[in-house]
Amino acid sequence: MALTQDIVSTYKGPGRVVARFLGQGRNEVRALLFLLITGVLMFVASAPFQAREAELDPDIPLTARLYWSAFLYIFIMPILIYGFSMIIWLLARIAQRKVSGFEIRFTLIWALLASTPVMLLMGLTAGFIGPGIQLEVVGFIWIAVFGWFWAAGLLQADGSR
Repeated sequence: MALTQDIVSTYKGPGRVVARFLGQGRNEVRALLFLLITGVLMFVASAPFQAREAELDPDIPLTARLYWSAFLYIFIMPILIYGFSMIIWLLARIAQRKVSGFEIRFTLIWALLASTPVMLLMGLTAGFIGPGIQLEVVGFIWIAVFGWFWAAGLLQADGSR
C-alpha cells in the first residue's frame, strides 16, 4: 500500500495500520526512513512560519532560518526521538509491559508521520495568520491526533486490544 494510503487509513483505524506494519517484522530501515520523511515534512510545515518571521524581523535572513530549521528537523529530531523512545522503553520495563523497544520506536515514529497532515495545516496557520487562537486550536488538534495515533499503536503493539 502507498504511504499516503497508509496515512489516510490511520485516521480511520490507527491500530490496524500499526498491526499490519508490525506484522511484517522488525524493519529498522523502514522506521528510520519514516523518521526522515517525517523530519522533511515537519521542515516543510515550518517554512511558512519561518518566512513570516523573516519578514517581520529581517535581522536573521530567511536562508539562515531555513538552514537551522532543516538541521533541527532532519538531524537533531531523530536523535531526540530515539532518546525519548529509550526512556519510554525503560518505563515500559518498569511497568512490566510486553512491548519491545522497536515497537515503541516505530509507533512513535508512525504517529508523528501520520499526524503530519495536521502539522502542515498548523504550519500554514502559523505562516498566514500568525500567533493567536486559530494556531492554538490547530496545535491542540495536532496534539490530540498524535496522542490518539501513538496510544492506539502502543496498545496494538502491547496486545492490550
